[in-house]
Amino acid sequence: MIDTHAVLTVLLIYLAGVVIPGPNFVAVVHKAVASTRSAALALVAGIVVVNLFWASCAIGGIGLLFAVFPWVALIVKIVGAGYLLWFGLRLILNAGSQPVANENAVLPGHFRQSFIQGVMTNIGNPKSMAFYAAIFSTAAPAHVSAGTFIAMLSVVGIIASLWYGAVAITLSQPRISSAYQRAKKVIDRLCGGLIILLGIRQIIN
Repeated sequence: MIDTHAVLTVLLIYLAGVVIPGPNFVAVVHKAVASTRSAALALVAGIVVVNLFWASCAIGGIGLLFAVFPWVALIVKIVGAGYLLWFGLRLILNAGSQPVANENAVLPGHFRQSFIQGVMTNIGNPKSMAFYAAIFSTAAPAHVSAGTFIAMLSVVGIIASLWYGAVAITLSQPRISSAYQRAKKVIDRLCGGLIILLGIRQIIN
């Protein structure tokens, strides 16, 4: 039996939270305008997979691991922040490089590389675990049935896919991509700076 009230609560809370800009959003925006649509959607797929992982951990109570062993959360936090700082710095340093034409075709290894980038951007943020733990501690009953578990994960997967997928598809339009090519240096430095700031915020918070 599915706990409809719990599923709807997850839907409303997650819908409100997922649209708040963060590292995932910035990464999707940049990939969409700077690369191919296929690469942007591959990055989205990586983000969604990790969202489902965090949600599963939260429902299963694994989030208690961070509470019992705070050093584990600290390691994840430092590694994730380090990746964000590296990613942002690379964007800034490569901002003046020659842009590559945006083609909606899958280049060799491009899908896998973008998918891994999506995974790394998302899994290195322990705040995601805290976010899901907060959602499911509020919405999930003490004992979650298999049907409710699947329904909750479906909500997370569908909303994340629709939101980030819509961002990727919208911003990978040829007109928007062409505008990016003309302002590549400024946009790359802006995105790189934002990602670095997010990495610094992750370290100090």
